[in-house]
Amino acid sequence: MFKGSIVALVTPMTENGDVDYSSLQDLVEFHIKSGTDAIVAVGTTGESATLPMEEHIHVVRKTVEYAAGRIKVISGSGANSTDEAIELSQASAEVGADGLLSVVPYYNKPQQRGMIAHFEKVADACELPLLLYNVPGRTVADMLPETTAVLARHPNIVGIKDATGDLERLEALKRVLPGDFILLSGDDPSGCEFMLRGGHGVISVTANVVPSMMAQLCKAALSGSREQAEQIDTPLQALHHALFIEPNPVMPKWALYRMGLIPSPVLRLPMVEPELDSQNTIEAVLHDIGVIS
Repeated sequence: MFKGSIVALVTPMTENGDVDYSSLQDLVEFHIKSGTDAIVAVGTTGESATLPMEEHIHVVRKTVEYAAGRIKVISGSGANSTDEAIELSQASAEVGADGLLSVVPYYNKPQQRGMIAHFEKVADACELPLLLYNVPGRTVADMLPETTAVLARHPNIVGIKDATGDLERLEALKRVLPGDFILLSGDDPSGCEFMLRGGHGVISVTANVVPSMMAQLCKAALSGSREQAEQIDTPLQALHHALFIEPNPVMPKWALYRMGLIPSPVLRLPMVEPELDSQNTIEAVLHDIGVIS
């Protein structure tokens, strides 16, 4: 259903901070031509935290429109309010999304039982396939494998994006989850090994910048070709890391700007453009891998 190279797409913006829909359309075309398997619209990398709900859903709507059935679109529909997550999920279904990515509620620090109650209520309210998203580095709360296993019993909950970067966590998930439950990495540096150990793909920040290489990497890893996958991934490790030297999506937007794929690196406050040292670092990496001259 959802596997391979799935881009966590940036939301391009104009100099005054409005969503740049023309550039968004160009990015969708870029990914379709580059072999990306699916798009996550308005996830963390798409600045979901600073897009009001109406605008959030409009970006999903336009992404679906631009994709025109040629690539699956997964809507970032998580929230730390269960009612808001339900509203986002239902609205995403109405505008044609193929699936949902719903993050563990942030700031609230819910108990494991609270996570179960939250996600079951969201999944009950919308028939789209739902991917759980565990990213304790941002949410503080960590959804344990045993909790994921309970949620996997729900027919609408089909997989998880695990952004812990812990390969032992993958092994723990595999022990308690059914074989058809989708396991996606949310950590680019360990994504290759995650797939070689039985994961089904990566929801990738790096794919914003080098979608063709990430698509090739995922195909090699998912086919079990360790040597080929590592040959692709090894030179990408510097990029994986450089894209996170400042909080996401600061660096991928700067990289796309320097590559000429978006006309502006503008982010919504409180995020701002990267420091000069960070700009120099990412540009050196982009030069080394041959995407800027």
